[in-house]
Amino acid sequence: MKTARIGVIGAGWWATSAHIPAIRSHPQAELVAVQNRERERAEKTARDFGAKHACTSAEVLLALEGIDAVIIASTPNAHFAQAKAALQSGRHVLLEKPMTFTADEARELVELAAERKRHLVMSCPWHFTAHGLEAQRLIRAGTLGEIKMVSVLMTNPIDQLLRGTNTSPTHGQANVYVEPSPGSYNDPAIAGGGQIYCQVSHAAAYLTFLTGLRPAEVFARFENDGAPNDIYNALTITMENGALVSLASTGATPLAERNYEVRLFGTRAILQMELWRGTMTMIDFAGQRTDFKPLTADEVYPAQAPALHFIEVILGNALNGSPGDLGLASMEIIQSACQSAQTGRNEVIRPRRSAGGRVSGI
Repeated sequence: MKTARIGVIGAGWWATSAHIPAIRSHPQAELVAVQNRERERAEKTARDFGAKHACTSAEVLLALEGIDAVIIASTPNAHFAQAKAALQSGRHVLLEKPMTFTADEARELVELAAERKRHLVMSCPWHFTAHGLEAQRLIRAGTLGEIKMVSVLMTNPIDQLLRGTNTSPTHGQANVYVEPSPGSYNDPAIAGGGQIYCQVSHAAAYLTFLTGLRPAEVFARFENDGAPNDIYNALTITMENGALVSLASTGATPLAERNYEVRLFGTRAILQMELWRGTMTMIDFAGQRTDFKPLTADEVYPAQAPALHFIEVILGNALNGSPGDLGLASMEIIQSACQSAQTGRNEVIRPRRSAGGRVSGI
C-alpha cells in the first residue's frame, strides 16, 4: 500500500492543531519530520507526534531522504523561499495562506510547480465544505447564469492579534499544543500586513474558487484604527468578465460574532451563503427557492480538510481542488489592494473581457 511521507515546516500552533493531527489520522500517511526554529520544541513535537526527525531549519528537513511532500505552516515571510526550495527539491507542497508577500512570488511558485510536475495545494478549509463545492458546481454549470455581482462580508475576532495586544492568542481555544509566536500576526515584516493578508486572503481566493474568474481591477481603502496593521478593509473588485465585487472585512468584532456572508448575483439566479453559520440558499428568477441542508458545526470550518485532501492528491486518489492558482489570484487582489490604499487609485491587474470575449477598454 502506497504511503504519503510528509514533513511539516513550521510546526507551531496551526500545524499542531490541524495539519499534524490530519496526517496522523490518515491510514496512508506518515509524519516523517517536523521543523521548528527552537530545538527543544522541535524535539518535543517530534516525540509527541511520532515523527522520526526533529529539525530546526527548513533546509535540514528538505535534505532528508524519504520525504515525498511538505506542509508549510511557517510565518508568511518564509513561505516563498521555503515553498520554492521544496518544489525545487521535488516535493509536493501544501502551503498556508497568505501564499506569499507578492503576486510575482506567487506566480513563480505556480510556474515552478507546473515545471517540476509537483502538486501545489493551498491550505484554505473553505474550499472543502459541502456548500462550497456545491456552489462551485452550480456556478460552473451555469445554473446561476453569468455572475454579474458578488457581495462579501467577512469578519473574525482577531483584531487583538493584529494589534499585538492579545495575551491569549488562540482566544482560549481548548487543547492548544503550542501558541503562536510573538509577532506572527502583528509584525508587518513577518505577517505582511493585517486583516488584508491574514483574513482577506481567504475571501480573495474564494472568489476565483467559486467562479473560475480572475480579478481584473481593485480599488481599496484601509483603516488601521491606530494599529501598525490594517484592521478594516473595503475593496471594490472587478473580475475579468466585468462582474462587480464588494468585499468588506474586519477583525474588530465581538468574540461571539463572526460573519462570512457571500451573495452571488447571476443572470438566472442568486446564491446566498452564510459560511460561518453553514447555510446556503438559491433563488432563481422564477421564484423557486432551494434551501440546502445546513452544515454541522464540525463541517462549517473543516480545519483538517486541506491536509487530508493533500494526502489524497499525493496518492493519486483526487484532483487538486485548491491549486496554487487560487493563491495567486488572492495575492493579485491583496497586492493591488495595498497599492490602491496607498495611492488612492484604481489598480489594474489585467484587461477585462467583453461579453463576446474581446478585451474591453481600460
